[in-house]
Amino acid sequence: MDTVDRKILAELQRDGRLSVTELADRVRLSISPCHRRLRALESSGAISGYRAQLDARALGLTFEALVFVTMRAADRDTIEAFERAVAAIPHVLQAQRLFGDPDYLLRVITRDLPGFQTLYDESLATLPGVQRLSSTLVMKSVADNRPLPL
Repeated sequence: MDTVDRKILAELQRDGRLSVTELADRVRLSISPCHRRLRALESSGAISGYRAQLDARALGLTFEALVFVTMRAADRDTIEAFERAVAAIPHVLQAQRLFGDPDYLLRVITRDLPGFQTLYDESLATLPGVQRLSSTLVMKSVADNRPLPL
């Protein structure tokens, strides 16, 4: 990956809806080489997909919490079952396995406190292998959906 590829990635992080013509103009390439580089970046996995960035508040999803999960056991079957179950919950925006205690950090979003309580009681508390859940409410997101530093 060279500086031109990094410029292509930076431009697409700013605006994923750029046409190849607009992208080529911004990175100062002709259309064909830009298109070849773009396809190569997609094929290599550097670009894993394209999607619209939605405003959660505008969609009524105004309640965000961080949930810390401590597991009862760390054997492979338990971890795999837990991770599959977490991946199937649409309200979990991010799930990260951590070193130390707690074992996982989940970022979840719901419409409101009653929605979070239902999610907590019916989905999160019933996840396989969970020993303890601890949550904290997000007051404000200061840095969110930032582009990767290239």
